[in-house]
Amino acid sequence: MPEGTSLSILRRLPPTEVTNRWTGARHGLPKAYGRTDLVVLGLGVMIGAGIFSVAGRQAATMAGPGVILSFMIAGITSLLVAFCFAELSSAMPTSGSAYTFTYVIFGEVWAWLVGWALVMELLLATAVVARAWSLYAAQMLADLGVRLPDLLAKITGQAEGFDLFALFILVVLTAVVALGARVGLRTLWIIVVAKLLAVGAVIVVGATHFDQRNLSTIPVPATPAGAADDTLHSPLLGVLFGQTGAFGWFGIFAASAVIAFAYIGFDIVATAAEEAEDAPRSIPKGIIRSLVITTIIYIAVALVMVGMTPYDKMSSKAPLANAFRQAEEGFMVHIINIGAVLGLTTVILVLLVGLTRVMFALARDGLFPRSLARINRTYHSPTRVTLLIGGVAILLAEFVPVLTLEPLVVIGTLSVFIAVAAGVIRMRRTMPDLPRGFRVPLSPGVPIASILACLWLLVNLEVITWLYFAAWMAFGVLVYLLYGRRNSVLAGARPAADPLGPESRGPESRGTESRGTEGRGRHRR
Repeated sequence: MPEGTSLSILRRLPPTEVTNRWTGARHGLPKAYGRTDLVVLGLGVMIGAGIFSVAGRQAATMAGPGVILSFMIAGITSLLVAFCFAELSSAMPTSGSAYTFTYVIFGEVWAWLVGWALVMELLLATAVVARAWSLYAAQMLADLGVRLPDLLAKITGQAEGFDLFALFILVVLTAVVALGARVGLRTLWIIVVAKLLAVGAVIVVGATHFDQRNLSTIPVPATPAGAADDTLHSPLLGVLFGQTGAFGWFGIFAASAVIAFAYIGFDIVATAAEEAEDAPRSIPKGIIRSLVITTIIYIAVALVMVGMTPYDKMSSKAPLANAFRQAEEGFMVHIINIGAVLGLTTVILVLLVGLTRVMFALARDGLFPRSLARINRTYHSPTRVTLLIGGVAILLAEFVPVLTLEPLVVIGTLSVFIAVAAGVIRMRRTMPDLPRGFRVPLSPGVPIASILACLWLLVNLEVITWLYFAAWMAFGVLVYLLYGRRNSVLAGARPAADPLGPESRGPESRGTESRGTEGRGRHRR
């Protein structure tokens, strides 16, 4: 056993390894993203489910007109965390994002837990959104009068069971990501522009039917029938303090926890740092700008929707489309359907990109098989890990009722957010001289506020979500103990004095050692 393997909790990745070790490396990623591209990347993943489903469902069932406040709470929480992501990504521009930040600041064990939570978050989110895409695609065809044969109708637009549309979109977008970042970026630009036009139409047309009286209807707090007996599906806060139910302030905060799902994605911009031009400056700007734009759009759409239709007359299934039907603007239903399909397409695309980069970083560090970190010479992309992720996402989407597991995405995300905010506080103390392209204002106040806000949203999630998350993390600990702890690059496989590996010493040493270290991403071209 290599020296230090048993003390993996003490192993930390030197910051110089993050900033220098992949420059010109065989396992490095080519530059692909400019400053505007990073904003589009954020808009591509964040604008989607929050506009076309989450807002109306939470207004109808949990928060009423207060859903606008729910969006503000979730948006402010995300903005606080975004500042923290911006500082760490400017100091450590790498594909691993929160995983790598934690590796440098806290150590390998904590990094693995953050990386494992990221894998759950992004993989499950990909499968969830693929199912949602199928439902909207089937609805779009139905509203356009396109009737599918009975055989196909039974396997498309289904919430559970085999679904042809979900399979189709995952296969296509996995192929797009596998072909390289530039192909995916061109596709992303086209679709993002189209869906922003659709969202703009929703805001403009919806504003003409705005009725301020709908905002003044304050719902009475209520406890759903059977809620007292259903502890597993009650928010943790309600179980701890004996309060549960919908509407009122409790409902507004409970809705905020779910709505946080809509903001997931600004952190994925950080995973593109290794491929971004002038990353220490462009990544922070891309994260913050895309989040601010998304928050404004979300609040505008939520305001229009609640103003158009009283909350108690909203449909929780297709709230935005039904709101326009009630306003006798039937043509907008088609705009919404098209916008939803386009919006969810970009969400899946960027989720796949983000997850690919996180898995790539984990494999490059040896915590997953290093062969997954190889870059395809033709497409300049980590094709192996992309195809693996696409395959697992397809299995999840087809054989697991993923739509019921959406809160797991939120709990994984908020846990990662807490780690990043804590990382800013610790890095300021332990690495004050590390160069940064951005600094969190009012630190440590903002990071502490980020942690408290995330904790507040976490305790508003259901007990069953906490139990599922605990089981996933426990399984992750087992995987680390059985594989990652011994196979980590920092387990003693290479002397610390030789950070670039055998190729840094000259060609005479490459022949005998390159085969054994090929998966570590340390080779110079």
